[in-house]
Amino acid sequence: MSRFQRNDNFIDKTFTIIADLLLKLLPSSQSTKEAFLYYRDGLAAQSEGEYAEALRNYYEALRLETDPFDRSYILYNIGLIHASNGNHDYALEYYFAALDRNPALTQALNNVAVLYHSRREESIELGQIEVAQLLFSRAAEYWKEAIRLSPTNYIEAQNWLSTMNSAYGLIEIFNK
Repeated sequence: MSRFQRNDNFIDKTFTIIADLLLKLLPSSQSTKEAFLYYRDGLAAQSEGEYAEALRNYYEALRLETDPFDRSYILYNIGLIHASNGNHDYALEYYFAALDRNPALTQALNNVAVLYHSRREESIELGQIEVAQLLFSRAAEYWKEAIRLSPTNYIEAQNWLSTMNSAYGLIEIFNK
């Protein structure tokens, strides 16, 4: 029994019914349909904080899914779990893998920037100013791309970039 079938939430049950109907009606391979079911169960487990179960479902979905665009979202969600668990190096690996398949995945661009920004803050605390400046540049590149693709999102990142650019003149943010 899938996780969604066990859920008592009306919205989740409604989503499950609609998704199941679409799976039956849309022409797609059996492995694509199975991949979606594993992905859906992974999302449900992840939303409940059941990360080990979510990862098992996502890895199974990855094994079955062949579409690069769909794989990008699976990889992104695996990255989210690793980031939530403090495994930032693994999270970056999965975010980059997601971006290789879907360069317009703004959530992954933003999360890479957030992780670089976090490392920048650590470098400042350690007195590694050159490293901090490099990490600032990398974070800014990813935020700049996320903002370019989705200009109404990431307002905090826009403000931070403008403030940092004005205060320190470290890089030119919006003039490229």
